[in-house]
Order: sequence, then structure tokens, then C-alpha cells
Amino acid sequence: MSITVQTKLNFVPWQYIADWKCDMCGSCCKLYSVVIDFPEWLQIVKNFGVEKTVAGLDRFYIKRSSDGSCPFICGFAGACMCGLQNKKPGACKQWPFKVLLEPKFGDANHALYRYSDLNLFVYADSMCSGLRYGNPRWEFGAVTLREFVEITLGKRQTQHNTTRSLKLF
Repeated sequence: MSITVQTKLNFVPWQYIADWKCDMCGSCCKLYSVVIDFPEWLQIVKNFGVEKTVAGLDRFYIKRSSDGSCPFICGFAGACMCGLQNKKPGACKQWPFKVLLEPKFGDANHALYRYSDLNLFVYADSMCSGLRYGNPRWEFGAVTLREFVEITLGKRQTQHNTTRSLKLF
């Protein structure tokens, strides 16, 4: 018996997704390196010190903890939350969706998303356990996905439907 490990990321066109809700599993904070732009890097350095970041050849990243996770992940009551919640990097605000100008991951017809006069191509990272597959619910396409698109395009900064907070009371 052989085991095949798939190393290529699998992206799913948005029209195969019925809904998405963050289930606070923390996988995104444990599996991926977070790319940050210069203003995000400056904000993190100013508030937490340069040791929380690392520079690549042409990018900055949040430096991963010794266990491989993001140093800002916070566990509480069995859930994972972002310690940067209101100052999350753009890459974290957009995950698990990729909003592109070209159909980079195939199946352009099912990835097509019309926003105003733009034809965009939206895919979801299948590693996210918050995805629910099926025919897209109206609210998912018109509200949640629209918010992801607007965050990606820089038309919105705050998150409402594209994040989750732990309600204590």
C-alpha cells in the first residue's frame, strides 16, 4: 500500500460552494506563512517588535513560532482566534478565498464573479474546513463573497461576514 502526498494546493471555484463560515479551527494560522506588505510590517514591528517578522527576497512575512503556527494565534475554549483581529494582514482577511483577474486555477465559468463592471475569478482554498459545498446560497454570493471581493479590491477594510469572533456572553 502506498500513500500519495499531494503538494499542490487545490482551489475550488466559488460556484461549487454553498456557504462559508469560519469554524475557528486555526488551520489557516497553522498551515501557512503570512505575507505582509510594508505598512503591515511596520505596524507589527511598531507594536510587537521586529522579531515577529522575517524578510524574504521580495516580501515580508510574519515569523512562525517554533511549532510552525502564527505567533498571534490565540486559543480559547477550544477555538482559535487572531490576536491581531482588528489589525489583521490583508492575506488573513482574504483567506480562504483568492480573487483574481484571470482564471488561474481553471474552470473559469464556475469561478466567474461579476462585481460592478468587473469580471473576476474567485476560488477557495479547499484546506478550509469552513467551506460547505453545494449550490451557492444567495447570502453567500451576494453578501459574504462580495465582502471578500471588496476587501481584496481595497474598497472595504472592516470585516463582518468574513471573520468570526468568539461570543462569550
